[in-house]
Amino acid sequence: MRHLITVFCFFAALFAANAHADEAQAESCLKNKIWEGYDQGFAVRSMMSASLGHGENKVYLVTLYSGNEYQFLACADGDTTNVDLVLYDALGNKIAADTTTDREPRLTHSPTATDTFYLAVHISGVLKAGVKVGVASAVTYK
Repeated sequence: MRHLITVFCFFAALFAANAHADEAQAESCLKNKIWEGYDQGFAVRSMMSASLGHGENKVYLVTLYSGNEYQFLACADGDTTNVDLVLYDALGNKIAADTTTDREPRLTHSPTATDTFYLAVHISGVLKAGVKVGVASAVTYK
């Protein structure tokens, strides 16, 4: 019986830590931004989502092609106060960074050469410490 209680407590703690992450809310917000982009001629390259805590990052590898304009979008759930997007080149040099303090950042970049880049999604503000938040991000292009 003691083993069963220990297992139950482990899973309860595991689910409680992620209980506030609302990736569906973040994805819904992001889909609206993507639809707005269609009106401006942008198409979706990729869309990702994750559950992250304060100070955590998710880094995505992307190949960007010369001649295209790219928009990097993100949306986080309502438990988030600030999400940052940072674009790095293949050598780790910062190319562009979001400067807003909100949960819906956007970056634009037009590479001069086709190359590999890294898009970092960083959670820098949450309403409640220790809570995971849902964040969705996309790479769009035209």
